[in-house]
Amino acid sequence: MRKRFHGLKRPKIRQSWNKYNLYNLSQLRRQEIKSRTFFQQKWTAKAMTRAYHGEQVREKQWQRMFRPRLASVVPMDHRYLAQFDGSEQALGRGSGLDVSPDMAKTRARKTLKTPYMNMVYAPMERRLDTAIFRALFASSARQARQFVVHGFVRVNGERARTLYHIESLIIYPGYMLNPGDMFQVEPDRVLFATGAPKSKPQRRAGRLKAKKAPPPSDTTTEPAAADDELDLSTLSISEPLIEGTESPIPVNPITTILARARTTISSIDESSLTAKQKQAFRSLKKSAKTLLSQGDSAPAFSIPALEAELSNFTTLLAPPADSIPIDHQARKGAAALEKKMEKLKENPTDPSKPYGTPWRPRDFMSAFAFIPRYLEVNQNICAAVYLRHPVAKPGLAEVSLSGLNTTYGYVLMAAAKVPTPFNQETYQLAFNWYLRRGR
Repeated sequence: MRKRFHGLKRPKIRQSWNKYNLYNLSQLRRQEIKSRTFFQQKWTAKAMTRAYHGEQVREKQWQRMFRPRLASVVPMDHRYLAQFDGSEQALGRGSGLDVSPDMAKTRARKTLKTPYMNMVYAPMERRLDTAIFRALFASSARQARQFVVHGFVRVNGERARTLYHIESLIIYPGYMLNPGDMFQVEPDRVLFATGAPKSKPQRRAGRLKAKKAPPPSDTTTEPAAADDELDLSTLSISEPLIEGTESPIPVNPITTILARARTTISSIDESSLTAKQKQAFRSLKKSAKTLLSQGDSAPAFSIPALEAELSNFTTLLAPPADSIPIDHQARKGAAALEKKMEKLKENPTDPSKPYGTPWRPRDFMSAFAFIPRYLEVNQNICAAVYLRHPVAKPGLAEVSLSGLNTTYGYVLMAAAKVPTPFNQETYQLAFNWYLRRGR
């Protein structure tokens, strides 16, 4: 990325969640038109809008994409069309008939103007990298482009391929989406793009964990076959001393937890266990087998998760709550603790991740968090469907998401009140600039 991408002296609005970009957005004002020629006004409007809409695209490439025909729709009331045939429009025009009050209100009602000029950059919204940014899967259009190039994006199940794969779908950042296309980004990349960065202690912990990781060896050892039953009698809490050493061998915490489970289960008759208790114990043994096979490479959050499973198993072995008098405050505290443990299990702390854990949204994200109407996004699987091409409606343009009410350089959409960087006059000047190119 070139220097001064988010300059503060000569600000340009970008498709980015950067804090400097948010500051430039707050300082944006209308351009002075009294002392400028029409050519200067058009050139300035073109430069301002192109810095936001697809600045990663070359100018000649965008000129080939530009179309003077702007897509729009006119909403029509189906009830009105079913009731009348159009002859009522001429009612009262020299015929001496009075117009009904309802028809007079309908004629007097003001219809919102359609902002056609705001659809100048509608072809740019079909690009794959722009759609990824609009779906909130990346913090900038350049980052979305990087995700496509590195193969983290699928379109209709296909990854990015080189031009040599002629028989398959070629996916690249400038791929033009068609209605019905589904694109998906890997969840880890979305969490990295939209999540807060690591703090200094988390970066230090990640470096220490990378240093302590064993070097990769050429010989690969196959994991031990998973038996149906785990022999807990072979696990002991302490290990014997080795001759010539002054301290005992460090105890594996997973082995200690399994020994605690064996001690708990040995004091109870297995035939008296319920099906739910047996299911919890089998889940505990299965998790322990997986962690024991991983050894030192087990994640840092695996031991607390195993502890939680053991606590759940011990809770199931306890007598029913209705037979033991429990204080209301104690029950409330236990419920809060259980809720916190579930939240920790869903969003654990892992120093090996490239983003801050537990995950939280990136700073200054709320100012840019909106999804256009032509995208159907599922945040659970990090996938979105391109429903249709953006169009202009009365009082609404889906490309710039703007209406006709201007305040300090912002344009507020009439329905959703979503801010857009530029007003309608700016887009009109930019349209006139590209219209003179003979297209």
